[in-house]
Amino acid sequence: MASSNGVVQNINVSDGGVPKHSISHAVVNELGIEGDGHSNTKSHGGPMRALCLFSSELQEALNAEGHTIAPGDLGENITISGLDWNIVTPGRRFQLGSVSIEITEYTAPCYKIGAYFKDEDFTRIDQEKNPGWSRVYARIVDSGELSLNENVVPIDLV
Repeated sequence: MASSNGVVQNINVSDGGVPKHSISHAVVNELGIEGDGHSNTKSHGGPMRALCLFSSELQEALNAEGHTIAPGDLGENITISGLDWNIVTPGRRFQLGSVSIEITEYTAPCYKIGAYFKDEDFTRIDQEKNPGWSRVYARIVDSGELSLNENVVPIDLV
């Protein structure tokens, strides 16, 4: 059951593109996870899109619909479990271990993740078509280190 607090289930990186593979520990700076790359820097990365986050519960629900999605397949850097995804909205801040972030925007899904969706319908996670099912981008407010199973806690808006 989702709550207002969650846990870092997966930390995912790649040289660029998807899928991203899981690591157990990360150093996070203003541009995201050190060692994570982006094949399209026009649409991904940068200070306002330093991290991409997604919900493990939504991932499980998508798999129950017949999609085949594992952590990192959708390009998310952080897969979070136990967090009510309805509170993960632009402007909201969260503490992930020693790292604090601010959600900046919902991500637009890309055809490159289509292979993980039944009938390649990657728009299943489009915020405009299916509100509440989107991945989100975040900027880094405070850099730090992050490990698996660290708490994810909402921070009051400034």
